[in-house]
Amino acid sequence: MIELAGIIILGILAQWVAWKFKIPAILPLILIGLLVGPVATLLTEDGKKLIEPIWDGANGLFPGESLFYFVSLAIGIILFEGGLTLKKSEILNVGPVIVKLITVGVVVTFFGAGLAAHFIFDLSWPISFLFSSLIIVTGPTVITPILRNIPLKKDVSAVLKWEGILIDPIGALVAVLDFEFIRAGVGEDFTVTALIEFAKIILVGFTFGFTFAHALALAIKKKVIPHYLLNVFTLAVVLAVFVLSDTFAHESGLLSVVIMGMVLGNTNLPNIEELLYFKESLSVLLISILFILLAANINIEDLKLILNWKAVLLFGVVVFVVRPIGVFLSSIGSGLKTNERLFISWVGPRGIVAAGIASLFGLKLSKVGEPGAEYITPLVFMIVLGTVLLNATTARMFAKIVGVFLKTSEGILIIGASKISRLIAAYLKTNNRHVVLVDNNRSHINRAKDLGLDAIEGNIFRDQLKDNIELNDVGYLMALTGNSDINRYAIDKYRNQFGENGSYRLITSEEMKDPENNPEEGLFSRTDDYYKLMDLAEKYPGIQEIKIKNHKHYKTLIDLTQDDNEIIPLFLKDPDNKITILSSDSDQIPQVEEDSYLAYIGKPIDIEEVK
Repeated sequence: MIELAGIIILGILAQWVAWKFKIPAILPLILIGLLVGPVATLLTEDGKKLIEPIWDGANGLFPGESLFYFVSLAIGIILFEGGLTLKKSEILNVGPVIVKLITVGVVVTFFGAGLAAHFIFDLSWPISFLFSSLIIVTGPTVITPILRNIPLKKDVSAVLKWEGILIDPIGALVAVLDFEFIRAGVGEDFTVTALIEFAKIILVGFTFGFTFAHALALAIKKKVIPHYLLNVFTLAVVLAVFVLSDTFAHESGLLSVVIMGMVLGNTNLPNIEELLYFKESLSVLLISILFILLAANINIEDLKLILNWKAVLLFGVVVFVVRPIGVFLSSIGSGLKTNERLFISWVGPRGIVAAGIASLFGLKLSKVGEPGAEYITPLVFMIVLGTVLLNATTARMFAKIVGVFLKTSEGILIIGASKISRLIAAYLKTNNRHVVLVDNNRSHINRAKDLGLDAIEGNIFRDQLKDNIELNDVGYLMALTGNSDINRYAIDKYRNQFGENGSYRLITSEEMKDPENNPEEGLFSRTDDYYKLMDLAEKYPGIQEIKIKNHKHYKTLIDLTQDDNEIIPLFLKDPDNKITILSSDSDQIPQVEEDSYLAYIGKPIDIEEVK
C-alpha cells in the first residue's frame, strides 16, 4: 500500500515540479524512478530497491506478468490519446517541411540509428531497428516545455510543434509494426509462417481499429451513450478493443488502439474536445505512475550495459549526425534559413512514447529470450534522458548563438475573433505583424481561417494558451470581445506572458460615460466601446489610412475623431511600417514622425478638413 501510494504521490509531485520549473515531466519522473529503483540498491543496507515493481516472493507490487498487463493497457490508452490528436487536415496544412520531417526524417532516423546501433553495439538487425523505431518520436510533451520561454520566429516554432504532434502516433505505429514483426519471427527465423503471423497482426489491428472507431462514433452521434458516461464508456471501449484484438492476434492490441484513435480524431464528433481533455488528464496520471514504475524496474546490471564509450558514441551519432541529416534533407527547397535548420536539428528531445514502449517491448522480448533485447530499455532511456537534458539546458543559448532568438516580441494576440477583430487582424497581417486570434466560437474561428488569419479555437479560462509554443513571439495583448469581464480576465491572466510590451482592452459602456476615469489599459478611444466598433465595422468594413504631416496634424486628427461618432482611430504607422497601438488614454501620446499614417475605421476623412 505504501509503495503504491508513494508512486502516485511522487508522480504528481514530479508533474508539479515540471510545471513549476518549466521542464519536460519525463525528466523528474524517470530520475525519481531511477533513484527509488536501481540507484537505491547501492544505498540501502539490504541492497533492495525502495520500490520493486515485480513481486519477487517477498516484496513488490505486481505478481507474475501483472506488470506487463498494466504497462500494456496504460500504453494503449496513451497511444489512443495520441491518435486522437492526429488530424488529417493538419498534415495537409502544415507545409512541405513538416510533411517531409514525418516521412523523410522518419526514414533517415530509422535506418541511420539502426545502422549505428548494429555496428556500435553489435546488436542483431531486428533489435537494432527496433531501437531506431523507438527513438523516431519527439512529442509535444517534451518539446513544449523546452520552447515555451524561447521567443522564436513563428515558422521555426511551428515546425517543431507540428513535428512533435504528428510524429508521436506515426513513430508509435512504426515501433509497434517493427515489434510485431520481431515477435512473429522469434524462433522461426522469419520464415513464411512468421510473415503470415505478422500479416495477421496487421490485418486484425487495422480491422478492429477502424471497425470499433466507426461504431463508437456512430453511437456518440446517435446519442446512444448518455453525456455523463461518454468519457468512461470510451475508456471501456478502448480497453475492450485492446484486449479483444490481442485475443484474436497476439500483440495486435497496441496497433488497434492507435488506429482507433486516428479514425476518431478525424471524425466530426460533437464532444471530441471533451473526450480529449478527459484522456489527457487520464494520460497524465498513467504517465506519472508508469514512468516511475518502468525506471524503477531497471536493474543496476542494465545500467552497467551502457556505462561505456559505446553509449556515448551512439548518443553522439543519433543527436549530432542522424538528426541533422534528417532535418536538412527534409528542408531542401524550403524557405528555412541555415541557422533555422541548425536550431531545428539541435532540438529533438525524445519523449514519453519512446520510453514507455521501449520498456514494454524490452521486457517482453527479454522474457522470450530474444538476443540483445536487454539493451533496448537502457539504450532508449539513455537517449530520452540525454536529449531532454541537452535541449532543456542549451536550447535557449543555442538559439542565441545561431541567431534565431527574437530580441523583441512583436507578435500580437487578439482575444475575440468577431468581425472587428478580423478586420484589425487582417490589417496588422498586411503590415507584416504576426497576429493570432483566440475565440471559443467555432464559426468566428473558421471565418478568420478563411481569410488566411492564424486563429485558435480555445477557452481563455483554461491554460491551453500558455502551452502554445506558436505564441512565443507574442508581446502585445488586445482583448476585443463584447464581454467586459472576459476582457478584464484576459488582461489579468495573460498580461505577464503575452503582454510584456503592452496589454490593452476595450473600454466598457460605463467607462465611456466617464472619460475622466479612463483605464490605463484602455484601447483606441475613450469615447468608443465594442458596440460602436462593431457598428462601424458593419457600415465601413475596412481599415483606412490617412497620411500625417507632423505632430500637430496628428493632434488635429485625433480631436476630429473624438468629435465625430463615425471615426475611431486604431493605430499609428511610421514610415518604416512599424505599428503603434493607440491607447484610449489621451495622456499617452505616441511619438509622431513625418510621413506617418493614422489607421482608423469609419467614414473616409476629408483631407481638406484637417489641413
